[in-house]
Amino acid sequence: MNKRTYLIFVCLVSTLGGFLFGYDTAVISGTLTFVRNQFALSALMEGWFVGSALLGCVLGVSVAGILSDKYGRKMILFLSALLFLISAVGCMIPANLIQLISFRLIGGLGVGIASMLSPLYIAEISLAEIRGRMIALYQFAITLGILISYFANAKILLLGQNASFTENSFWKWILTTEVWRGMFGAEALPAIAFLILIFFIPESPRWLMTRNREQQALLVLERVVSSDKAQKEIDEIKKVLKQETGTWRQLFSPGIRLALFIGVSLAVLSQFSGINAIIYYGPKIFEQGGFTTSSALNSQVIIGIVNVVFTLIAIWKIDSLGRRRLLLIGCFGMLIAHISIGIIFQSGQMDGIGLLILIPTFIAFFAFSYGPVVWTLLAEIYPTSVRGRAMSIATLSLWAANYIIGQMVPWSIEVLKPQGTFWLFAVMIIPAILVVWKLVPETKGKTLEEIEQYWL
Repeated sequence: MNKRTYLIFVCLVSTLGGFLFGYDTAVISGTLTFVRNQFALSALMEGWFVGSALLGCVLGVSVAGILSDKYGRKMILFLSALLFLISAVGCMIPANLIQLISFRLIGGLGVGIASMLSPLYIAEISLAEIRGRMIALYQFAITLGILISYFANAKILLLGQNASFTENSFWKWILTTEVWRGMFGAEALPAIAFLILIFFIPESPRWLMTRNREQQALLVLERVVSSDKAQKEIDEIKKVLKQETGTWRQLFSPGIRLALFIGVSLAVLSQFSGINAIIYYGPKIFEQGGFTTSSALNSQVIIGIVNVVFTLIAIWKIDSLGRRRLLLIGCFGMLIAHISIGIIFQSGQMDGIGLLILIPTFIAFFAFSYGPVVWTLLAEIYPTSVRGRAMSIATLSLWAANYIIGQMVPWSIEVLKPQGTFWLFAVMIIPAILVVWKLVPETKGKTLEEIEQYWL
């Protein structure tokens, strides 16, 4: 295996954390009706069943940075894979609702850890000239996980309806009688693959350097670059580490404070762009636009496909066009799409075609800009010794904003109406444009140490 192939393999293994993040987040869409009916969930308990995983995400992100800075990136990636597996199996065989919610919370812990650590690990091992593409693969894996979960749920439901199982057998129980169990359990397959493949990737060389394990770090770098270039990177890492304290106080020092502000701002504003309003409530929005329930669900699959396809543009262009340009193009495109969708709802002339064009258009602009670029910037703009903790703060902000959007959208659609909701999202894109235009530096082609020197 040559150096470039090995690097791609290592990054792809790490992106499995993103795939499981997407799968775990979206799998609940297929199980919700069955679980609600079986356990006679009230509206409050239904919200808790859905929200328990999000609480786990917040807890996972809160500890992931501290744990990864202390024990290493690889060890905590392994922990996230283990949590995904425990959750998948646990959600497949719970005896009651409390157990099911408990295992969903465990899955959320895995999502929270992976959402922070997978892109961070990729950033720390990638070459500067392709780092953007490698991290963008993580966002692609998330969108692929979401899409695969939609198809897996449909396939499992079809299998349960058509297959013939022995009465009272385990397979009949999880695939026919209580098919939601099979939907949750299917996540065990990618979780096992992630768990096994982590043994074949190295520890982050930059984390090794923070632990004075220079020889090990050099050996890792020599597997992805030439010996001369590896030694040069080691020397650069040593130089910047001498300027770092590795304490919480460093996060709020003048230069790094600005990087932290940028990361938190972009993380929060990415959620306020309205992406998860459409991921979570897309069918409801389409129904408001005159679609039947069946057509609305089919439209959601179209959104999933558009999300995957346009993320590939980011992978293709992020290291040539740069982070800033992609973000600005995407933000202006999303702004125009939101205003146009609001106009359609306001006019009352909803034949369905306009929404079917404009909502996927918004998704397309998000998918090649905000989605992958924000994760890329979060993973590369912080100093090595505090990168885990800094990224934890930014990612925690992202999940908090995600939660606010999840709670706000049903109220907003009812009170502000769909047009007011989309116009509100349009307004929230304006500060994002200002942050990118005035504050975000271009990081394409720069080593992590060069980026750090910029802040210092």
